[in-house]
Order: sequence, then C-alpha cells, then structure tokens
Amino acid sequence: MHYILTLLLLTSYIYAKTTDFSIIIDEKFNNALVDVAEDYDRSISAVGFIKEYKDSSSNDSATYSNAFDYLSSLSNAHGSQMHLVKVDNSANISLRKSMNLANFNEAISLVKTPENGYFVGGHTLSGSLVLLKLDSRANKIFASEFGTPNQDRMSKLVGLRDGGVLAIGSSAASQNQSYDVFSNGLGLNDIYVARFSQEGTMLWSKRYGSYGDDTGIDAAEADDGSIVVLGKVNKGKQTGVSLMRITEHGDKIWLYEKVEEKGISPHKIIKLRDSAFVVSLSQKDEMNKEQIRLLKVDLQKNILQDKTIYTTYSSVLKDIDEYSDGRLAAVGHVQDSYDTDGLVMLLDAKFSLLLQEHYGSEDFDSFHALDVLHDSKIAVAGVHTNKDSQETNMWLLKLNRDLTMSQISNSVTNFYAQLSELFKDEIQANSLTLREDLSINFSSEGLYFEIGEYVLTNPQKKFLDSFGKKLLTFLYKNKEHIKALEINGHTSSEWGTSDFSSGYLNNERLSMNRSFATLSHIFNNQDEKTKKWLSEILKGSGLSFSKKIMLNEVEDKERSRRVTFKIILFGN
Repeated sequence: MHYILTLLLLTSYIYAKTTDFSIIIDEKFNNALVDVAEDYDRSISAVGFIKEYKDSSSNDSATYSNAFDYLSSLSNAHGSQMHLVKVDNSANISLRKSMNLANFNEAISLVKTPENGYFVGGHTLSGSLVLLKLDSRANKIFASEFGTPNQDRMSKLVGLRDGGVLAIGSSAASQNQSYDVFSNGLGLNDIYVARFSQEGTMLWSKRYGSYGDDTGIDAAEADDGSIVVLGKVNKGKQTGVSLMRITEHGDKIWLYEKVEEKGISPHKIIKLRDSAFVVSLSQKDEMNKEQIRLLKVDLQKNILQDKTIYTTYSSVLKDIDEYSDGRLAAVGHVQDSYDTDGLVMLLDAKFSLLLQEHYGSEDFDSFHALDVLHDSKIAVAGVHTNKDSQETNMWLLKLNRDLTMSQISNSVTNFYAQLSELFKDEIQANSLTLREDLSINFSSEGLYFEIGEYVLTNPQKKFLDSFGKKLLTFLYKNKEHIKALEINGHTSSEWGTSDFSSGYLNNERLSMNRSFATLSHIFNNQDEKTKKWLSEILKGSGLSFSKKIMLNEVEDKERSRRVTFKIILFGN
C-alpha cells in the first residue's frame, strides 16, 4: 500500500512544513474532518469536530439526575464541538474556530453560502439535529436545533439552487400517539428530511419509512427542482439501498428499493451534468470484503449503469465529484489485514477505473469527502492516525488531477511584491512593466526591435546586463520555488507582401531568433554554476504575432517587436 510519510503536523508545539500539501491537525482525543469545500477566494475550508473534556479535579459540586443534564451544564469550552478549518494555497491555516454550543455536538456537512459563508449541519449527542449559518470568518449568524422528540442523526446537508439547504438523516420510530406511525413507518428508524431557506427558516420537515429500518444517507436536486433521496434499508438480515424521488415540497413521487443477500451499503449520490445521478455503494463479496459498486440512475428510476469495481483489498468510496469532461473523482478508504488507508480513484464516465492511489501511514487513515477545485485539483478531508496512537487526527490535503500529492503553492502575490520592489526604478522609469502573473515586458522605446531584426543592439545588451543581474540573483536565491523562466520572442504582424502562411512562418522564425538572442546573451554572461542551474529552468520560444500589442483596437507594431519574460513557480 502507498504511504505518505511527509506530512504537515500541527500541535500546540510543532509546526513542521513540507513541500506536500498535506496538513494534519493533532489535538487531544479523537477528532476528524468530515467535509470540505473551496471558498470564493480559492482557499479551502473543511469542517469536522474536536473534543475537550472537563477536568475531573475541578471543584464543581453540582449533582445531576441524568447524563444529558450534565452535558448541558458543561461550558462551551468542553465536549465534542463542531470545528472549522480554513487553509490558503500555501497550506497556511488562516482560520480555526469551534462553533461552541451548550451540548456535545459533531459536524457532518458543509455548504457554502452566496456570501462566502457557510451552512454547517450536524447533530448533538443528545439526539437533536443542528443547523448553523456562519459568515466568511466563521462567526455565528444563527444556530438552530431541530428534529423530532426522538433520537435523530444527520447524515448530510445538501446545498440547493435557491440558496437553501436540505438536511437528510434518520429519526427513531415514535411511540407517541400524536405521530402517525402507520404513515411514517414502524421500523427502528425512519428517513428524516428537512428543507431550509437561505435565511435558515425551516420550510418543511418530513419522515419516510417502511416496516424495516430506514436511514437517510444523502440527496441530490434534479434540474426540475425535485429531489432524489438516497437511503439505507435494513430488513432482517438483509441490507439494501433505497432511492426516493420527492417534490420540492417533500411529497413522494416514486420509491425504488434494492435489497440483496450480499448486503448493500449506500454512501453518496450526485447529479451529473447530463442530468442523471450516480450512486456510490459498497457490497460484500464471497470473501466478505467490501467492493465498490456504482449505479447510474435517471429521473424515472431507470438503472442506466450498474458496475462493480473489484479491488484486491476491501474498498469503499464515500464521496464523488464530477469533472467538466465527465470523469469522476472519488475518495474513501481501503483496508487490508494490516491497516486502513485513504483511497482516491479517477474513473471515466462509464465507471472504468483510470487511476487509483492509497495515502496513509501504518495505522488507520480514511478519506471522508472531496471537492474538485477550480484548477482541477482535488481537496480531500479525512482522518489520520499517528503511529502507535489510538486517536484520530484531522487531515486535509490537496491532490493533483493525476492523483499525485499536490505541492504547496508558493505565493505568487509575495513574489510579485518582491519583484516590484526589486525593479521599482525600472518601473518608475517606464523601462519595464511587471504583471501579477509574474510576466515582465520591456516598455522602453530603445528596447524594441527594428523591423525584421533580431541581433541585439548595444542599448538592449546594456539593459539586459543590468536587468539579468538583478533578476537571476533574485531567482537563484529562491531557486527551490522556481519551475521555469520563459523568454518569449514576439513580432508585429507585417511581412512585406507575403501571404498569411508565409508571413506567419517568417515571423515565427524571427520571434524564435529574438528569443534565442536574448536567452544566449543572458546565459553567456553567467558563471558556470549559474549556467548549470539556468539550463534546468530556461525555456525559450517564439510566438510570432499571436500576442501583438493593440492600442485602441489598432496594432502597435513597434511595441509588438519585443521579448517578454515570465517566471513560473512550482504549484502554479
């Protein structure tokens, strides 16, 4: 199995940074991250829970008749509490906050709000469901406890198109005659669903069930506003999956159940871009190992695909997300006879396995949730267990699309600020311009090329000597962050009376010559050590007139005849 040993570990005493985008937050007692989402500023937020307990040596002499009264008596600093972590692109933790409530409580799910805040869903250990709305700094806007008089549990909080959320979970069957148990179910548990507006007002709540034991697992909203609810069914010794389509008001449209001798466990449902739904299941094989099973279902409960992915070890996918090209990223866990690791898979639209990786140490590790980010990387939340420990820790990491571990992104903004200071005289003299993407353009009239020329003039050489000394000294000091230094040659669009093809190819050759003339001049003026380093990062290219300079929609031919530089950092 694949082990990742270089981890970013955070405790009260340790902050050890690595190049891998992998963060472990080690607190006392068991703690975990259960859901993750990308923020509008491209940072990553994850939610979970941490645990703190009251010191038994305290002088509290009060007595309590039951455990729940005792839990309610504890201050907000004690017990299991919802916890939110926010991380920037450099793997720096910019925010950590516990949503302190009176009762012990645990977070289950995270949904972004239009204001860049959060809905957080979970439940208390005394059996209530919890919905919190937070602002972008995780300050509490409101907190609501809801549910039935019975023991309730939340499984998922789902964001809806109107800005509201849907809470899905389970409720113990009622023995109270005020409840219509014949319509709501006679099993040990029923599916519980509640809908909230974007302001947090409960619009409705309903229970659904059968004579079996039913649990709400997840839900997905269809294009027409109806909702497909994923549930788990227990009937005697058999377990299975239920799919139920309800209207936006909670009225049942249809119900589909699949119960098999092998036993099926549902984990996740998402709506695809083609308006169908994918359901992640697991089922036991003949060796009693869990295997991954995926269903594709349409809105009329037709099964479009049903595929089992057989793996060497017992495997489960707990969360799935879709790329724009129809591929699927999925995370969960894989377990052999020695340990459990976090599992990540890449699948095509037909559920064929393209890639898989295992991440973890020598003990228990598991991935609970993922979010495909704007740049096609994957944010993953889960738990990690340190060697020889019995307590789980919060784990947040970022993976590339090829499922390799992403590297910590060096701050482009920081490099931009340093380069702005380095070249402040040249910028003030309008000799060059620096953009925030770390591209550098020469803007002085004497630094442009004449028509058809690529041989450097004395003014160009003089400027390049000064510019190159500053730039390369700075880049060499930061060489562990530098992936490439591009030197691109450019031309204007004219080339005598040639046709377009001849004009383009002639200009392409010219732009490459300009790039090479600049690159070779800078390269030859360095010592041997610097030359060897430059040979690893320099990249020269000719762009012909594809990036010509336009002024008021008219080509500025003089300024188009130029070279430009661009610094590429690792992770960008």
